[in-house]
Amino acid sequence: MTSTDAKAAAERLKFAIISRAFVTSDTAKISRKNGTVRDDGWLFDLRRLSLEGASMSDIATLFWEAHDDVGPVQVGGLESGAIPVVAAIVARGFDSGRADMSGFFVRKSRKRDGLMQMIEGMLVPDRPIILVDDLLNTGESILRQVEILEELGYTVSGVWTILRFRDTGAYAGLTSKGIAVRSAFVLDDFAKELGVSPPKREHAHLPSSSYEVLWKFASDNPSYQHVVPKSDPAIDTERVYIGSDTGILWALNQADGSVAWSFRSGSSASGKGIFSSPLMIGDTVCFGSYDGNVYALDVKTGKKKWVYLEADWVGSSPTANEDGTVIFIGLEFGLWRKRGGIVALDAATGAKCWSYTDMPCYTHATPLYLAAHNEVAIGSNDGAVYLFDAQTGHLKWKHQTGMPTEAELDSGFSSFDIKGSLAYDPSSDILVAVNTRGTVLFIDRKSGSLRAGFGAEAGFFSTPLVHDGKVFVSCLDKNLYCLDPKTATVLWKWDAAARIFASPVLIEGSLYIGANSGRLTELDPATGSVRSVFRATERMTNRPAYNPATKNFFVSTFANELYCIAKSGPQTRTG
Repeated sequence: MTSTDAKAAAERLKFAIISRAFVTSDTAKISRKNGTVRDDGWLFDLRRLSLEGASMSDIATLFWEAHDDVGPVQVGGLESGAIPVVAAIVARGFDSGRADMSGFFVRKSRKRDGLMQMIEGMLVPDRPIILVDDLLNTGESILRQVEILEELGYTVSGVWTILRFRDTGAYAGLTSKGIAVRSAFVLDDFAKELGVSPPKREHAHLPSSSYEVLWKFASDNPSYQHVVPKSDPAIDTERVYIGSDTGILWALNQADGSVAWSFRSGSSASGKGIFSSPLMIGDTVCFGSYDGNVYALDVKTGKKKWVYLEADWVGSSPTANEDGTVIFIGLEFGLWRKRGGIVALDAATGAKCWSYTDMPCYTHATPLYLAAHNEVAIGSNDGAVYLFDAQTGHLKWKHQTGMPTEAELDSGFSSFDIKGSLAYDPSSDILVAVNTRGTVLFIDRKSGSLRAGFGAEAGFFSTPLVHDGKVFVSCLDKNLYCLDPKTATVLWKWDAAARIFASPVLIEGSLYIGANSGRLTELDPATGSVRSVFRATERMTNRPAYNPATKNFFVSTFANELYCIAKSGPQTRTG
């Protein structure tokens, strides 16, 4: 290949981009994430070209012109935009005498059937990788691929794209790792003809991971089919406790991740083991299991103290009253129109104090104990919020957030499922509930009447957080919302660029939120600006735990992995 060939390919491809891949709202319907239509704006639809024979040839020519001097290499990228680019480059490399060329692509999320792989194709150990894509804007998706591959033991040496929006200074997370960032074109190459400039984005200067991994533990045989909040890690001064899909509760030493002890619950259905988050009460750890039991174990030995046997499944997590003498937990049953309930148990013996089992759908949600009023509130899959007297179990009121159909009642699930716990704002005496229909409800604690509501673009699996007179709630529409509980208006929102099942948590003045991107992000609770990030391979659907004495975080993924991480040096703050 000569420089003349590359120059001709660049001219042809630039003309093709201008004439066939540049789209404006004057000529096409361009939708936002929330479904509204942009009346002004533009985008580059490069897949019109990367799947066209002549342009594929030019793309491959320009890649190899920039990498003609590299040795054996493998080329990969993220589905789906990178796939035709990878194919064109690998085919040209093979035709040019690189018989050892290989390619792969990274899935946006692990496949949930078959081999359930994150990476498709054959990766070759000890061979440098060049990641490719059609566009490079913020660099977030490329950076996640880099860190996934690094965790698997591979080295990324370069990034190449057809079109790069920003100068290389915007990609510090890549260049700080010694990764060369190249492209066939930059946006300025089209400024004169198209009048375009880089869009302003909140995450334009996203830092690389701001944390050091101290150790990692992985439980065997995770259930990839269940992308939901599972077991939050819980800690005491020495150990961290977490449930697994196989029904094992692990007690790990915080210092090095070694197993102190493990406890296996009974058999479970459909790949569900322990989704319940452990609760620490003195020298006891309590949790529920999908074998239908609630367990209390000795924290030092893992030996059983007591077990409550009356449910068919328990996906709920326990909570306790203020002196730790009574625990409350949701229950699930396999009976017709008696699918859910709540029980109060003596924390020392497991004896039943009271129960309510007249909920017509499964009750997976975790109870909320209101110490100031000696009440307990819980939501259920029937879309209802229930408030009980914590001492007697007397039902004070029931608020229906939406009415399930007869078929939904028969199934145990509805479109109004309340999956997470509730939150309470004492300043306004409001309970905050969210459902899978995408509604945030602000409910008067005394009367059970609705004071205000907010609708999102997708459903909620998370638990809201109340802090400093604000409500923070994460959504499957990829946003973390900061809401005013009195007016149900949005004060700010942060786009995670991935669905969020995890609940926000406040740690030392910052919000921490996991997302399906595999990213844990630290945010300023006043503005939503990014303070730091940690990236893992798998999706994060749970809250982290934090030990203030050691400053270590314990972060889990839906694949039953647990990371112990610590902040590494000065933090880059972005806005």
